[in-house]
Amino acid sequence: MNTKCCVSVAAIKKEPCEKSEMISQMLYGETCKVQETNGNFSKIITDFDETEGWINSQLLKKNPQTSEQFLVEQSFGIFDLKDGKTLLSIGSEVDFPTEKFADKNNLRQSIAETARKFLNVPFLSGGRSFFGTDSAGFVQLVYKIHGIALPRFPEKLAETGEVLYFVEESKSGDLAFFENENGDVIHVGIALENQQIIHNFGKVRIDILDSTGIFNKELNRHTHKLRFVKNVF
Repeated sequence: MNTKCCVSVAAIKKEPCEKSEMISQMLYGETCKVQETNGNFSKIITDFDETEGWINSQLLKKNPQTSEQFLVEQSFGIFDLKDGKTLLSIGSEVDFPTEKFADKNNLRQSIAETARKFLNVPFLSGGRSFFGTDSAGFVQLVYKIHGIALPRFPEKLAETGEVLYFVEESKSGDLAFFENENGDVIHVGIALENQQIIHNFGKVRIDILDSTGIFNKELNRHTHKLRFVKNVF
């Protein structure tokens, strides 16, 4: 039997220790398989994106999967659950119908509009909720509520989709990837119209996307070196 996250947001740790690095997060209602236990921690692999790590066992409960699951599509909200009222992030999963915002018939525009709801959400290493995200966690959440499952980490995400030859070809909803000095993909953002990009750099923000990378007007310099732009749907 699978287990599911029973709190708003639960940290997935690199090691079975509270002081260990957080590599990702599970949201309320997301499911996982428990591989082993170590003290108060369970080693899990998530069903949505196959992230492996350690999570406090008290934050999980058995999931009988007796009802249909629905995605929370609003940025965040207080929901009346069986255990009481709880603040949930976009991307959480509940067993009752929720208000719909994503427009899968106008996918590119809907992705751009959803991404803009995250403006000013703070950067959090390993984060993937409306309360704090890293660059890939932000992208993954926006796509999740549009029915598109993407890998959790930038380097794996970069293997998805088809490369565009020129930045000027990019449309809203395409993904732009950026590399470090060693050529490793370390950052990702969502392309918008008019060669803009929305991404999490300190906070979710909109900057200029050009053939060099991301140009930050506030800093008056490029902050990220472009690797390529991809269409992932």
